[in-house]
Amino acid sequence: MTERGISRREFAKSAVAIGGTAALAACLDRGSGTVPKGTDDPSSLPERQHAWDASLATDDAGNHRLSRHHVLLLLDYTGDGTPTDADREQVDTALRDLEQAYEWSNEGLLFTLGYSPAYFDRFEADVAGVDLPEPMALAPFEDPELDTPDALLHLASDDERAVIEAEEALKGNRDTANDHEMSATFEGVLREAERRTGFVGAGLPAENQDVDGVPDSDPVPEEAPLFMGFKSGFKENQASEDRVTVDSGPFAGGATQHLSKIRLQLQQWYEQDSRDQRVSKMFCPAHADEDRVEGVGENLGTDNGAGECPEDVVDSGRREGVVGHAQKMSRVREDGTPTILRRDFSSTDGGEAGLHFLSLQRSIADFVATKQAMNGTDVANDSAVGQRVNNGILQYMTVTRRGNYLLPPRSLRALPPADPA
Repeated sequence: MTERGISRREFAKSAVAIGGTAALAACLDRGSGTVPKGTDDPSSLPERQHAWDASLATDDAGNHRLSRHHVLLLLDYTGDGTPTDADREQVDTALRDLEQAYEWSNEGLLFTLGYSPAYFDRFEADVAGVDLPEPMALAPFEDPELDTPDALLHLASDDERAVIEAEEALKGNRDTANDHEMSATFEGVLREAERRTGFVGAGLPAENQDVDGVPDSDPVPEEAPLFMGFKSGFKENQASEDRVTVDSGPFAGGATQHLSKIRLQLQQWYEQDSRDQRVSKMFCPAHADEDRVEGVGENLGTDNGAGECPEDVVDSGRREGVVGHAQKMSRVREDGTPTILRRDFSSTDGGEAGLHFLSLQRSIADFVATKQAMNGTDVANDSAVGQRVNNGILQYMTVTRRGNYLLPPRSLRALPPADPA
């Protein structure tokens, strides 16, 4: 605890959630550490915007550790019709300024800028070579609002100052970023439609569990990186950046992105379900029966062990009366590997426990297939498992928003045409 009665971690989450110049000033006042500088050589950076893994820290097992603080800015293009060359130049210059200001790493700043189907509707041509459908409800039991901004900017860093400062610099609210003079901003070209924030990493969910959706008993373990109390993002259960990259056409080197906003209701999860039940629903009943998961699951290394769960999920549901989330997800593989790369994080936006589920994939169809497996409708139809009850972790989650985006390669990230050819 600091002399002001608030922990460093709690302050960091609050500062990012609040945002703005006042929050940034408070970060600077508290003496946020030095943020490493970026590069004057754009060619030294990867052409893939989503190429983060080589620049992320890793845990003791070798899993990539996602940056701790996140800002999502949903943006609208302010111009009429198709973007002008001048607007493209302004956006590109602003992003290059950030790359000069901050090292491309979890200690500096990582970011992506993606575009929605609504953005591309302004062009006469269809999006070339990429599956980018409008967002839609993906289960019979959900009724989400559908996001239709023109663009989505994702800022991520281990340092709360970096994400707030970069955001304020892009908005034109400060002249510098990490002491680098900004020569351009988004001002007059891209305007904020909505702001979302979040965090991931041991200690942060426990520090910030006094929100709607989490019991008052402070049940979230201190070592848990996410609100539901277990480790996620195991290396062997993630698609590689190569697998999610568009491999042909004018947007080769890019990827598609799906973003869901999910509300969590964890009263039963922590106050009625036993530890074994939580392990059964998150992983599979065999993990609970054989005590495979210690604590939040650090002992599992780089693989959640879903390959050791019964392969026939429907039959397992008939016998056990419950199926696990990881058990269902293990069915969605291509040549033995997953097809989506998850970069999701917890949130307290609106004063309630939530999850911003952000995934990368070559085609949105890959995400849809993954979500269909998570729905477990086949299990519900042919066993005593309900459509949501005892069907993985579905009953604890409500999808409130969905959006689809294209992350162009870095060379096309500034207001791209639908068919760059």
